[in-house]
Amino acid sequence: MKIAVPVTSTNQVDGHFGHCEFYSIYNISTDGKITEINTIPSVQGCGCKSNIAGVLAADGVTIMLAGGIGGGAINVLNNAGIDVIRGCEGDAQEVVKSYISGSISDSGESCHQHAGHHGEGGKHQCSH
Repeated sequence: MKIAVPVTSTNQVDGHFGHCEFYSIYNISTDGKITEINTIPSVQGCGCKSNIAGVLAADGVTIMLAGGIGGGAINVLNNAGIDVIRGCEGDAQEVVKSYISGSISDSGESCHQHAGHHGEGGKHQCSH
């Protein structure tokens, strides 16, 4: 399994998918261990209009663990065969480990604007 996470330069889950600096790609073994981490730079701009979904899908990514992400980007990722788990925050590797252990689920919240709006309170949280 491969999991992608939009991240900042400090390896924190970026709060807005379309504005992230990088994507970290985690290779997960059949026994649930992280075996490899690769990082690819992000093309800045709207995540739903970039070609990142195709790039990630071609690399075998099937899960996206994201902070704030809009409906358009979710649709593009879903159409590429990538499931999106919204509302994650914190250290990317710890978020991946939490997802693997089954302690993260989708927050159900999407960004409604491209101006950085993140819903009530301006912050998403993983549902642990």
